[in-house]
Amino acid sequence: MLYSTTGSKTELQAVNQILASVGQAPVTAIDTETITDQDGNSVTVVSNPEVAIVYDTLWEVSREVQAEGWTFNKEYNYPFTPGNDGKIVWPNNVLQLDLSDDPCYWSYRQYDTVKRNGVLYDRRHHSDQWNDTVYCDVVWLFEWEDIPSPIQDYITARAAVIVSSRLVSDALQYQALQQKEAYTRAFALEYECNQGDYSMFGYPRDGTYYQSYQPYNTLNRY
Repeated sequence: MLYSTTGSKTELQAVNQILASVGQAPVTAIDTETITDQDGNSVTVVSNPEVAIVYDTLWEVSREVQAEGWTFNKEYNYPFTPGNDGKIVWPNNVLQLDLSDDPCYWSYRQYDTVKRNGVLYDRRHHSDQWNDTVYCDVVWLFEWEDIPSPIQDYITARAAVIVSSRLVSDALQYQALQQKEAYTRAFALEYECNQGDYSMFGYPRDGTYYQSYQPYNTLNRY
């Protein structure tokens, strides 16, 4: 039997892989239910408490790993346009956002941006008002199905280690899963190096592999 290489591991498959890693039975579906929290808001949660721990841990680790910034979820010089109120809203699917450090945008060195009140805020000028489109370096948060398989495998293995410590507390099992985590991270890094086309001089943004020393830069004062 041949397995498709065009598809992606589903969340259910990842959850069952983690359950199997800690010696638990697989599930046929991730059943959810809607409850009302103390503030009166409707919240969707996983019904099975054990599966809920696995699922929440999987997404917790997914956010952590994606926040590192990989070739598949990092973009440079991405345009953000302010709204009618002059503010640039921080998208919900963004993990990191900063003004581009490309030499083409050296004027951005006068800004020091952070996320504040859900918008892009300039700490240097104490303002969240922007007059024109700005270009940023972005790290996106992707849904599970859009994550490349080597990164999925690493996230799953890392989540299994955490679930083992939370549900089982077996030292031998924990060590074995840590070895699997290290193995999958090595493959994830190999995938990243191949996809990113890195060289010993860094990454080839816009085809520039190496920028030689330029004496006038020594005298620059920003």
